[in-house]
Amino acid sequence: MSYNILVLDDEKEIADLVELSLNNPDYNIYKFTDSKKAIECIKTTKLDMAILDVMLPDIDGFTICQMIREKYNFPILMLTAKVDDVSKIKGLSIGADDYITKPFNPLELMARVKSALRRFHEYNGENSEENDVIEINSLTINRKNHKCYLLDEEIDLTPIEFSILLYLCKNRGKVVNSEELFENVWKEKSYDCNNTVMVHIKRLREKLHEPPKNPKIIKTVWGVGYEIE
Repeated sequence: MSYNILVLDDEKEIADLVELSLNNPDYNIYKFTDSKKAIECIKTTKLDMAILDVMLPDIDGFTICQMIREKYNFPILMLTAKVDDVSKIKGLSIGADDYITKPFNPLELMARVKSALRRFHEYNGENSEENDVIEINSLTINRKNHKCYLLDEEIDLTPIEFSILLYLCKNRGKVVNSEELFENVWKEKSYDCNNTVMVHIKRLREKLHEPPKNPKIIKTVWGVGYEIE
């Protein structure tokens, strides 16, 4: 199976390095240094993933990430020279699945891309043998078609958000800490994962119409982790 991956960085050398790092016969790389041309590709090509630079001279990566999330749920990896938590949290809060800072390790980039693509295609029903439904109070999760309903309203979740919710539901009644959640959803060892998990939980609660100060579905056990009772 081949995968279509968009790469956008205004520095041609970085875009070329990303392409070289993703040297895989199964990857079709759509490489751009111009935001407007990249946006046109997003609209006309069936993509499996996007790797976006944050700092661009015309339309920045955050704006493009938001635009993608209005219509598409394929994974987005933000490529940024900024290492401060504010920038990372902003990217995750507007729908990015992951981020990697420059200068990056090509092997780490390849590993993150493989992991994101695997999650995305598992989310869309490939290689999955689970076909049952989980119902918890007003929440219904269908593991076969990867749909989520709150009462009669379908909730539009990204693959990461669905995987987080599914893992918490499968461990109903157990407090799951950030490290366990990260390692089981992202399929990577956890290194300073608290912000990443926290931001995705926040977005998930917003989509489930949870009151911020007193969430009813995903509860925080302070200093321990998260729980669905």
